[in-house]
Amino acid sequence: MSGAPAPASALAHELAPALAPELALARTFLFVPADRPERHARALATGAGGVIVDLEDAVAPERKASARAGLAASFAALASQQRARLLVRINAAGTPWHDDDCAQVDELAAQGLVAGVVLPKAERASDLSRLAEAVGAKGVLVPLVESVAGLDAADELAAAPQVLRLAFGNLDFQADLGLACDADEAELVPVRLALLIASRRAGLAAPIDGVTADWRDAARLAADTARARRGGFGAKLCIHPDQVAPVHAALGPDADELAWARRVVEAVRASGGGVVSLDGKMVDAPVVRLAERLLALGARAAPCAP
Repeated sequence: MSGAPAPASALAHELAPALAPELALARTFLFVPADRPERHARALATGAGGVIVDLEDAVAPERKASARAGLAASFAALASQQRARLLVRINAAGTPWHDDDCAQVDELAAQGLVAGVVLPKAERASDLSRLAEAVGAKGVLVPLVESVAGLDAADELAAAPQVLRLAFGNLDFQADLGLACDADEAELVPVRLALLIASRRAGLAAPIDGVTADWRDAARLAADTARARRGGFGAKLCIHPDQVAPVHAALGPDADELAWARRVVEAVRASGGGVVSLDGKMVDAPVVRLAERLLALGARAAPCAP
């Protein structure tokens, strides 16, 4: 290696996915209720890398049908660049609303109104196969691992067609096991590592970490985001607009990492390509890809434009 400052999440970003590159590099994914269409454009205007319009937890059972029916009109009012950052979290397989949600996704995707789908309680690749057909060849899927069954299937989920990234539902996972984690969530370190490894095996972009439930606690948000970065996660789920900017900044490469990446790229260019030596250490193709990925992430120094 070349003496890099060992960026925590960069290795999992080594490959550039062909589908939805903006979402593959996004550091923040902001939830917004599906039944509040006046908030959809406002959520995009926060600069979040991705916006997840939520038909699941954010919508009461008696409002799910009307919320679903209103998505097409809400999304059609957005610019195409905004829709490229738009995901829908549907209800989980086996729930009374899942089939209708899938049918709605099919209609939205056919009109080019949505970039992809977040599947909660993801536990089977077969459920993702059905969704892959619904979102079409250009749509992406984000399985949300929230249970032991989902963890057991992590490699299978990551390898399913059109999966862009894995996401971790840390609160539901704790509930599934009956855990009572402290703020550091030390008990979940092996789970997060397993999701990172599954993502790496499948060549996915770095996974998306779970929420910080108290959006008013800036110190807790900073600690959670720092843990995510140390653990190799490239993004975080956000539940409030105020979380977007600090998470985006904290998950990006720092000045030392960017300086190292520029030196690597410049050294390779100066040599005409191939293996070079930098600081007495070899710089080969994987190191160059790592440097290029850091520079790509650094180019997004500010949140996305609305």
